[in-house]
Amino acid sequence: MVRLEPLLLLHAADVLAASSSGPSSLGTFENPSVRSRPRFRYWLPDAGVDKEIVSTNIKDSGARGAGGVEFVPFYNYGGEAGDPPPQADWVTNGFGSPAFRGMFRAALQAHKDAGLLMDFALGPNQGQGVPASSDDPGLQWDLVPYSVPIGSNETFQGPIPGWGTGELVAVVSARVLSQTNISLPEIDSPFLTAQSGYLSLVLEHESLTDITDQVSEDGQLSIRFPTYSNGLGHRIFAYYQKRTLNRNLHFTNNATATIWDNGSFAVDHYSSRGAQTVIDFWENHILIDGIKELLMEVAHYAWEDSMELTSNTSWTPALPERFQRKFGYSLKRYLPVLNFGTLWPDNNVNIQKYRPGAVQSILSTPDAGAGYITDFRSVLEDGYREYLQTITDWARNELHLEFSAQVSYNLPMDMEVNIPVVDAPECESLQFGDSVDAYRQFSGPALLAGKSVISNEMGATMAAYGYPFRSLLFSVGRAIVGGVNQLVLHGQSYTGDYYETTWPGYTAFSYSTYELYSNKQPSWDHGLSDVLNFFARVQYTQRQGIPRVDVAIYNKVSATDAAAFPSMYQADDLINEGWSWAYLSPDNFALPGATVENGTLGPDGPRFKALVVENASNMTLSGLDNIRVYSTQGLPIILSGGLPGIFPSANASESTAIEAGLTHLSTSANVHLVRTGGVAEKLSALGLSPHIQVQTDGKWLTTWREDSSSGIDYALIFCDSNTSSGYITVTGSAKDKVPFYLNAWTGARSPVFTYNVTDHALTLPVSLQGNQTMIIAFSPRGLNESGEPKTHAIETPPSVIGATYDQRDGWVAHVANQGSDTTHERIHLSSDRYIELPQHQRTASPFNLTNWQLVAEHWEAPTNLSDAKTIARKHNTTHELTTLVSWSQIPILRNASGLGYYSTTFQWPPTTHGQVNGTADGAYIVFPSILHAIQLSINGHRVPPLDYTDAKADISQYLKAGTNEVLAVVPTTMWNYIRSILPEIRDQGHLPGLLAEGLPVPGISENGLVEEVSVIPYSKLVIR
Repeated sequence: MVRLEPLLLLHAADVLAASSSGPSSLGTFENPSVRSRPRFRYWLPDAGVDKEIVSTNIKDSGARGAGGVEFVPFYNYGGEAGDPPPQADWVTNGFGSPAFRGMFRAALQAHKDAGLLMDFALGPNQGQGVPASSDDPGLQWDLVPYSVPIGSNETFQGPIPGWGTGELVAVVSARVLSQTNISLPEIDSPFLTAQSGYLSLVLEHESLTDITDQVSEDGQLSIRFPTYSNGLGHRIFAYYQKRTLNRNLHFTNNATATIWDNGSFAVDHYSSRGAQTVIDFWENHILIDGIKELLMEVAHYAWEDSMELTSNTSWTPALPERFQRKFGYSLKRYLPVLNFGTLWPDNNVNIQKYRPGAVQSILSTPDAGAGYITDFRSVLEDGYREYLQTITDWARNELHLEFSAQVSYNLPMDMEVNIPVVDAPECESLQFGDSVDAYRQFSGPALLAGKSVISNEMGATMAAYGYPFRSLLFSVGRAIVGGVNQLVLHGQSYTGDYYETTWPGYTAFSYSTYELYSNKQPSWDHGLSDVLNFFARVQYTQRQGIPRVDVAIYNKVSATDAAAFPSMYQADDLINEGWSWAYLSPDNFALPGATVENGTLGPDGPRFKALVVENASNMTLSGLDNIRVYSTQGLPIILSGGLPGIFPSANASESTAIEAGLTHLSTSANVHLVRTGGVAEKLSALGLSPHIQVQTDGKWLTTWREDSSSGIDYALIFCDSNTSSGYITVTGSAKDKVPFYLNAWTGARSPVFTYNVTDHALTLPVSLQGNQTMIIAFSPRGLNESGEPKTHAIETPPSVIGATYDQRDGWVAHVANQGSDTTHERIHLSSDRYIELPQHQRTASPFNLTNWQLVAEHWEAPTNLSDAKTIARKHNTTHELTTLVSWSQIPILRNASGLGYYSTTFQWPPTTHGQVNGTADGAYIVFPSILHAIQLSINGHRVPPLDYTDAKADISQYLKAGTNEVLAVVPTTMWNYIRSILPEIRDQGHLPGLLAEGLPVPGISENGLVEEVSVIPYSKLVIR
């Protein structure tokens, strides 16, 4: 069936001037600068590989539209994926070694030569540590627990449990009221390990006693406890602090002559001392011999990945003292509550999810001890902030660069607290599960703090060599509407030979968690540039001016659930009406920008129009105090579903104050109680409206930005559903501006033909395909040299499928044939004039293209499978197609990968009923859903990039009388072919991880050009 949705995004005749471009460092919309462009995470196998190939890889990524790479010395996932092959020397070629400096310099120089920007990991693998001596005080610390039950005689005499393990921190005794052995289910994961079970204890709260002072210097303890008729007696707990000696680069090596023999140790992330160990290493071993100067010239971000640190308990030696100073009581007495992961994880929330610890201690208090846990985590947040701030200050002041980090998540802290500390906070599509709500939890604090860049590690999947662009576009669209405006694609890999590694070459994560962008992918030269340029233009618009967000939602958690990232606001009322929102922790209310003016929160930033507090959230005393002040200053406060809960604290009086304060708040002026799902209704009753009101039969998500320097507002709409249509409405000053489509695929800017303006609003019709992104600029002036149109349409019939504008002709509507529809059609103009459409029935009818010939260029492994440098061995097969079907349905192509050259012809002008020439001044070509990528030529002329989510183009300028040739070049992913030879492939001497770990091997993927391709002739109607 031929689709006749409006084609208003495709006005190639009007590539308009960049009068609304942002700061010069961002470039222009048509040609964003490297600072606005996406980057690749680049996996370096080790510092011993060919520097020339590394340099070429970097330059090649820039030539295809990337802004540079995030340079990650990978070392086989820091050794987590196995030791290096025997020929590799990770001591000589270790991180920060002389060999590494040479490689690092080459990478920097390649960026300089190509005019790119480089980000760099602070250490090997994820950047969470550096080579160091094993006794360095800045290494990661742990609090190791031991415990022993007291016998029936309630007497203990002898060495305390665990004596000699490390430096004794505390010994605590407690009465056990009950105990239960808990079994844990088995898990089937190659990435996580599980324990079989644990012992769960209920401890009498008042019996907790710090008995450290009773322990002798040699670890002896003699103590007798009272006897009770009920309960299970007592238990002694002992806690020792020690360096974990966890390594972010480890390998088998018995030598200890240099720090590189140790690989690389994780550092303390809860103090400035850990940061200083990183800084000292860089200044002593890397930033020498002119590298610092080169780094300052071409680098952008120092960078650290998400936290994959493991421990018994998150710890730093100064923590007890800090805790005492902050809360006024000793932490040591309550250490038994801390050492467990399932109920209140105080180790790695994600990686250690199934390894919580041997003993769980729950207190006999109403909150089971949660208040002590939240106090503890608050001090962790303080220490982590100190770590982040130290590196941020060093990057800014010493290197004149910035610091980017995947802040906090995985560790037992409220992620939102410390996001504002770094220059460019980074999230990720894999762990965030493409959840817009999760992104909003991350972006809210950054927006309130005025961060201009929110980065995302984009596209990590379980589909190595098989991740189609349509899936990537879905992930990117969701990230953008969640607040992201910088993409780091995961990732690009070294393309040269590596030890015991066959074609297609070095593959980080050994074909498991991955996607690879390199010349081994057919799309590298056939579609990737289109996608990267699209991302760059989207990012450019999302850096203009200041982002405005409609509503803030209060969100306080003790530790962000990074293993799941559950949606916090689950009602659909806000999204159905187009409201945007972001989450804030009450800790963010201390930010300088967290003030209220003119009834909005964050007046110089997001300008939240209201603050929503849900009944499922947890209120802190400081949060309550700030909310009370905000309400008196004019910010509407909406309590949804009832009063919120109380955030646990060891301070009982604080909980009492919160409870009383919430009751008082609920009856205060400017505070509104609504049912769950009734927030949007209340906002409307208060006279408020979203920046972009939405009416649609699908699901649209939006962003809104205002650039005061140019006066231009930017609306972005992402279709998070299947094909849908409807309207968007803007109010305020935007209603008095001229709307322009910004085509991020081509760089074209075109005035909107159809919209309606009233005294209060501007409304325009929108039709979107699934995953499609539309950008509209509202400008106080024309964005082209001819100025703004003097008139526009208020209403157009379905037969108007496009329009162009220029100063000479004014508007030219493109009118298609509507078949047997005899309805009298006309265009209603803003001048209140009506234009009749008598000619549309004489326009030639749409027709489908048939008789396709497919020349399939097969990409296969070289004859010598060990030759990893070879792109592919290629040969062609030719196929005559009566219908367009996936390669998987063509027997000879089922296991093939490569390029499809699809060609056919059609006659122009077209015939009607096979006899009489129909009227046609031009035509659109319409493709079905694009599985991966496409490049189109008509009569040998390359057509500008198509929107892969809505692949249509006006091809009028390429048409000629007679026979017209269509050529569509369609790359596949490499997965189907690689899958067919997977058992023959070796990765550093081993089978690919998919096979070695027994993971399920993905099935055959769909490739090629599918469904019907149509041509829609149109007649031109000049409107002056």
